[in-house]
Amino acid sequence: MTGPPREHRTGWEATRTSFKTEDEEREFWASHDSADFIDWSKAKRTAFPNLKPSTKTISLRLPESIIAALKVMANKRDVPYQSLLKVFLAERVEEELRHGHVKPASASPCQVSPLLPGYP
Repeated sequence: MTGPPREHRTGWEATRTSFKTEDEEREFWASHDSADFIDWSKAKRTAFPNLKPSTKTISLRLPESIIAALKVMANKRDVPYQSLLKVFLAERVEEELRHGHVKPASASPCQVSPLLPGYP
């Protein structure tokens, strides 16, 4: 760590700790509260408009008629059909979450079943 000796530091610098590894840092934060180091009342909300969410490739079997219809709609909008499918899916998931049909992030298969016809 660079800078003045710890006893001459103030604020964040006075409590800042250098970690040799991520494991060491993880262990530290598991037993310490960030509120002891940062005044969260002075925090400002920020946006990262160019940040892309991570994605995962999946394989999905759909009836050919749905794919054909999706391609027609996508062609009318001049967008790739996979992109249009992602938009449709995202809109529906958001709608379901907004109306409380599914609890976000911790939904079990039993909670999701109303969204999936034929799912037990």
